[in-house]
Amino acid sequence: MNTMHSFARRVAVKPLAAPAIAIGLAIAATAIPNSAVNAAPASTQDNAILMSVGGSRVVNLGAKMSDVVIGDPDVVDVHVRSQNQLYLIAKKPGETTVFATATNGKVLFSGTVRVGNNLTSIDDMLRLAMPGAQVAVNKMNGMVLLTGTIQAPEDAAEAERLTQAFVGKDVTVVSRLRMATPLQVMLQVKIAEVAKDVGHKIGTNFASIDRSGGRVAGVVGGGSRDFATYNREEGFWDFTNPANGGYSLGGVARILGMDIAGALDLAESSGLASTLAQPNLTALSGETASFLAGGEYPYTINNGQQGNSIEFKQYGVQLAFTPTVLADGRISLRVRPTVSTLDFTLNADVPALKSRTAETTVELGSGQAFMIAGLLNNETSNGINKVPGLGNIPILGSLFKSRQFQRSETELVIVVTPYLVKPMNASDVRLPTDGFRNADVGQGLFLQQGNDGVSGARAPMPSRAPGGTVPAPGPQAMASPAPVVASADNRKAGKSGAAAPGFSF
Repeated sequence: MNTMHSFARRVAVKPLAAPAIAIGLAIAATAIPNSAVNAAPASTQDNAILMSVGGSRVVNLGAKMSDVVIGDPDVVDVHVRSQNQLYLIAKKPGETTVFATATNGKVLFSGTVRVGNNLTSIDDMLRLAMPGAQVAVNKMNGMVLLTGTIQAPEDAAEAERLTQAFVGKDVTVVSRLRMATPLQVMLQVKIAEVAKDVGHKIGTNFASIDRSGGRVAGVVGGGSRDFATYNREEGFWDFTNPANGGYSLGGVARILGMDIAGALDLAESSGLASTLAQPNLTALSGETASFLAGGEYPYTINNGQQGNSIEFKQYGVQLAFTPTVLADGRISLRVRPTVSTLDFTLNADVPALKSRTAETTVELGSGQAFMIAGLLNNETSNGINKVPGLGNIPILGSLFKSRQFQRSETELVIVVTPYLVKPMNASDVRLPTDGFRNADVGQGLFLQQGNDGVSGARAPMPSRAPGGTVPAPGPQAMASPAPVVASADNRKAGKSGAAAPGFSF
């Protein structure tokens, strides 16, 4: 071993001096015949030797060498076993030059060596591309399955793309990668609705009865409601008021031997209603969350010979959203709000469902809001009931017709704000019941107190009693006595001794 090393010297050139030496030796290499190269060449590219980390190559020389020069010994190491052979060993990724010279100064070998990572498997490639990811590659039934955890949402698509490029287009790649720390999105939604109703009604109603007993009898009647009935036993008329809360002016007159009762109905209404819902939802990135503030109403379904069945339909304020966390904290949000109400105008027993739905996908940052507006609804109805001909007479025709006008206006505004949230520690939770105590008998009778404490305050916690010691860390701490803990009762009484097992407030 020592004898062989005495024939050749290995020289490590500093990186700054390596280019100058390489240029000088490259000029001298033009005088060397082509046989003075590696007799067992490795894979070459641009006349360079390509190696992988941990690999080795043998270079056979045409003459005996005396010196070996390495540009960067951290990339490639050289072992000399004989005067006619060099062993190149790749240490880390990079590029360097190697020269071997004879005693007379002639260059026996000169070459560029490029060292790269040994990407012989998909696992090595993914480990190099994404060092922080924990990806497992499984091959089954002609496809590649990726499982494990990644650090960022965009790493899943990148891992799938790299794997597909490695195995080729003919192999199916299935990705089941998930976030190492799942990102959670809280969605704050404000749904504001304002409804305005305006209506007025003017109608005439007539009814008659013939009490003359003559040979000629008749009847006069009509209108929008049954406003009066004649009581034959008592001999008078019974009037009823409008059911919609309007006003009515009525009276009875005898005309041509008949009692004619009439009523003039006057009604005008205006209403304003506002609805505000503020649901808050939290979902993982890529998952769907839903919310319902309303209820369900039953309806009957005819199943033919099997009878009828009851099913339920949801109504109210509904919300479904699917967040996807992108790079730099951006959130791609698919949201679908629905506002529905029951409508009994078509059927008093089986209601219809009036709903308004919006569905959209937006991209925004945490804490930014977007608004879904312009959901306006304007309904107007105008109905007239009249006697043909007589109802068209100016002024007098108003006694023979009824008019009803109704207008409904509704405006709906939805404001959506997503937030990136993280779980909180249980010790940071504050509840309204923390620190609350019921009043004792004396406080209730004499001080008229309903409680003794502050709502939302931190609940009493156990603390160490005076003189209590903490055992030093180490094996002997397992056998040391437990630290002395004082309860709230002991502190209040001024006791400093050891507390009883457990504590109480």
